[in-house]
Amino acid sequence: MASLRIKSIFLTLALILTVQRPLSTEGIGVNFGRNGDNLPSPQNVVGLYNKCGIKLLKLFEPSPDILEALKGSNIQVSLGVRNQDLQSLASTKEAANQWVNTNVAPYKGGVNFQWIVLGNEIIPGAQASFVTQAMQNIKDALTSIGLTDIKVTTSFYMQGLASSYPPSAGAFTNDVVNVMKDVTAYLHQTGAPLMVNVYPYFAYASNPKDIKLEYATFQAVAPVVDGELSYTKLFDAMVDSIYAALEKIDAKDVSLIIGETGWPAAGNDPYTSKENSGKGTPRRPNQAINVLIFAMFDEDQKAAGVEQNWGLFYHDMTPVYPLLSC
Repeated sequence: MASLRIKSIFLTLALILTVQRPLSTEGIGVNFGRNGDNLPSPQNVVGLYNKCGIKLLKLFEPSPDILEALKGSNIQVSLGVRNQDLQSLASTKEAANQWVNTNVAPYKGGVNFQWIVLGNEIIPGAQASFVTQAMQNIKDALTSIGLTDIKVTTSFYMQGLASSYPPSAGAFTNDVVNVMKDVTAYLHQTGAPLMVNVYPYFAYASNPKDIKLEYATFQAVAPVVDGELSYTKLFDAMVDSIYAALEKIDAKDVSLIIGETGWPAAGNDPYTSKENSGKGTPRRPNQAINVLIFAMFDEDQKAAGVEQNWGLFYHDMTPVYPLLSC
């Protein structure tokens, strides 16, 4: 069993990195979380992204030091807005203008912004009702300084589904369905994707009796059948449950970005290990999904256990997994 776990985490991350493909056709995307007191300098972080051919960096909130270091790098940047800022940004255009003038405008022409993401796992949540107006205000603020190509989106996670099994039964919960109708109508209007966090690890670790490790780690032989569709990957099934939920609110044309996925290297044995940690899905076989891995580094200031062990690299920039050519 131990050898299976050793093999499976490596294969899971390798498949996500090489088969699911990244946010750009040029390379992969990785989240840069900063909850650590021993992380490399911003300049060294940017250097490591370049060395490893990682073409997209996702920040959870504005960080002037890393944004300065990103100037001239041509790394594509997904910049997050803190959840607690959503109400203010939705309330007035002045607040949105100030946010953009503080966190985006100083880096215009030097940092390759691709997405501004309103909140992290904010739907479902207490701030969800502010999302659509905040997106509109931020988009208007970007347009006012000539940045018309940056997409503005938000972040959804699986707890916002009332059902996800089988995937075709995917549906939003009653408390978010109206929010999601508003959000997806805006995303459809602007051509922006919806960012979603999809973690097969959490589904597997919470229910190892019914979910096989092989299914959670891209190695299942016997498929899970849902009508005319067959699934050998829990990841695909989870993504398709979101597609099904979108279809039920007439939002089938809204595309997805996987904002976070990964597998922790330690912290919850036997489900975590270095070795446990795709193309389209059966429901959308011709629609490639862009993926950002969570995360670049282990973060020692997070809660002890699983939360500290999601990194592709240790704080000294040595690899946790031999996945990248760097």
